[in-house]
Amino acid sequence: MGLHREGTVSIALTCIILSLLMLLIFFFLPDWAFYVFSVIALIFLGLIVQFFRNPVRNIKKIDNQLIYAPADGKIVVIEEAVENEYFKDKRLQVSIFMSPLNVHVNRNPISGTVKYYKYHPGKYLVAWHPKSSTENERTTSVLDNGKHEILLRQIAGALARRIVNYLKEGEHVVQGSEMGFIKLGSRVDIFLPLGSEILVRMNQPVQGNLTQIARLPQ
Repeated sequence: MGLHREGTVSIALTCIILSLLMLLIFFFLPDWAFYVFSVIALIFLGLIVQFFRNPVRNIKKIDNQLIYAPADGKIVVIEEAVENEYFKDKRLQVSIFMSPLNVHVNRNPISGTVKYYKYHPGKYLVAWHPKSSTENERTTSVLDNGKHEILLRQIAGALARRIVNYLKEGEHVVQGSEMGFIKLGSRVDIFLPLGSEILVRMNQPVQGNLTQIARLPQ
């Protein structure tokens, strides 16, 4: 398991700040304070490092009819909903909530062409809030596998303050490759064609590239 490149600056700055604080405490405070802070600093650094972990996730069965989880987390929405930005009609929506303890790498659930991409500035409501899909900072991407289009929406949460998306309109992406990264708690929405077979249930834990979310219509 490696570390994601998005964490390089954050981990380096954390190490520098904690080291400076430890030096100040070592010279100006009692020994017990230094030892206590050292333990706290190691725990905090460990949390930062685990947040940016990037496990190798190879898809076991390449199949462009299967939608793999684009993120780690928990299923919080399975419903029929109107998607108003791109499709402007009813779709099946599946949403994954990502806690700060989850892997935060986002992955392409199918292979295909990026037909649409847009970044939206916005609020930072909690990721499970009903209006977070339309009012929070977010990105919208549409992938076309030649037969179906699916829409992916990265949504910033109350803690998240940066969404990274690597997709560009017109490029071809491969199922399982990196789509982006969201820092701290957040959410990913997937909008599927009606008639798709949902393979997950509410509150089910899922893992990117490992959990099959749905099967597209023939």
